[in-house]
Amino acid sequence: MKDIQELILRTVSDAVIEEKQKLTVTVEPKQLHPLLQALYNNTKLPFDYLISLIGMDWGEKLGVIYLLSSSKDLSKELVVITATADRENPLLYSVTDLYETAHLNEREVYAMFGIRFINNPDMRRFLLNDDWVGFPFRKDYNDDAKLNPVNIITKDIPDMSPRIMETADGKLVEETVPVFEEDDYIINIGPQHPSTHGVMHFRTALDGEIVKKIDVNSGYIHRGIEKLCETMTYPQILHFTDRLDYLSAGMNRHALCMCVEKAAGIEVPQRAEYIRVIMDELNRISSHLIAWAAHCNDLGSTTAFIYGVREREHILDIFDKTCGGRLIINQNVVGGVMFDIYPDFQKDVKAFIPYMREKLVEYDRFFSHNAIALGRMKKVGNLSKEDAISYGVTGPAGRGSGWSCDVRKYKPYSLYNQVEFKEIIRTTGDSYARYLNRLDEIEESLHIIEQLIDNIPEGDVCAKVKPIIRLPEGQYFQSVEAGKGEFGVFIESRGDKNPYRVKFRSPSMAAVSVMPILTKGEKIADLINISGSLDFVIPDIDR
Repeated sequence: MKDIQELILRTVSDAVIEEKQKLTVTVEPKQLHPLLQALYNNTKLPFDYLISLIGMDWGEKLGVIYLLSSSKDLSKELVVITATADRENPLLYSVTDLYETAHLNEREVYAMFGIRFINNPDMRRFLLNDDWVGFPFRKDYNDDAKLNPVNIITKDIPDMSPRIMETADGKLVEETVPVFEEDDYIINIGPQHPSTHGVMHFRTALDGEIVKKIDVNSGYIHRGIEKLCETMTYPQILHFTDRLDYLSAGMNRHALCMCVEKAAGIEVPQRAEYIRVIMDELNRISSHLIAWAAHCNDLGSTTAFIYGVREREHILDIFDKTCGGRLIINQNVVGGVMFDIYPDFQKDVKAFIPYMREKLVEYDRFFSHNAIALGRMKKVGNLSKEDAISYGVTGPAGRGSGWSCDVRKYKPYSLYNQVEFKEIIRTTGDSYARYLNRLDEIEESLHIIEQLIDNIPEGDVCAKVKPIIRLPEGQYFQSVEAGKGEFGVFIESRGDKNPYRVKFRSPSMAAVSVMPILTKGEKIADLINISGSLDFVIPDIDR
């Protein structure tokens, strides 16, 4: 990373560079965009992947942390860029011209912290109503219910977007622009709709049956989970991860546990590592099955939906007998796993593997080559590799666009450097590529489980961990390959039993953010198909 440090200092000579857990750089607000642009345009190692954009309240100053990586070599260490903003009138320069994923993320930071971003074309609040009083993630937020009373009356979504634009002579101009054109015909898809995979609201402008524009709105079930984490100990916050992407509950919790374990120097017993990876891969199969089933249902195949749910039941039965939960899997804890495997666990898992392989052949035979299905998926909802990277779309969807982005491969955790499996990549970038990727990844998950199931070592399933865990002061980040892509956990600790700040990197938010470009010019009927191919889950966004 010496070359990167030299590049940083050439661009911003007074940048403060620290060798913490990651290479951390602090710059003044006006230096932020030039530095990120230099890193983005670096020929040798372009930092073109914005993993996470994290709003912060450090007392006297507000700020944003940018976690950057390079799509050219994701195995390299992350670069952490920090910029602070004045508390009274917090302004930072937008990076939406570099990273498309910043659009919604900057709007979220504005909603929660009050930081506005110069040159972001749409500075409406995201996840909160526009008339919300105050900024709930600030440390001095007044949570008096009288300020923001519960209201069951539906509120109109603002049709005018406020923004702050910088003119050619460096002046800042505040203005409002319409979201839609005056004569646009707009229909609502959601928030209560079976094919939006949760309470997602797409306001859709149509030209006949062709989609002109989508306005993405979420937050209907926002629970303030990241804020709640600040009031709880590390073992107490584990259950929140199960309530994000509930279809990847075990994998999400694995990420949080590893983040805490690495920060605290806790060594996980080998038996627990084996159980974790086997359960993660069963969780991945379960997630992909429901994604496949729901996608087929979106295309009109109720039979396929029933088949996918049928196979998933076998996995849920194993989960139920292992930890007492079928959907919310509270297996992972700090230091290992809560429960050892039940006596017939290996027998049940080994019986499932050939059964599932037979069903994959069946799926391929009756649906994957169906003429009607192919007509609805091939060359529909095309996502380029460049857009996948810019929007931060990972998982089967990103790999369907030719982007090699499997966390298990480029930053292997737990036992993933000890097993063989293929990273499934296609280059067409359409709905069909995303569809096929999930089925092929099920086969790879079965292969991983096969390598581990007969080799589970004896021993403890959990390390001895103190009931109160205090992480050393610092910033920590850990990601895993969840069912929908890269799920990350950021923690800033002040050495207390409670985290100072927790931020979850949501793969579903990236997937939703790309919907406007994938659906533009497509038929309204295909909007549902495209959303199904992306496989987002709304609670993962409405954290």
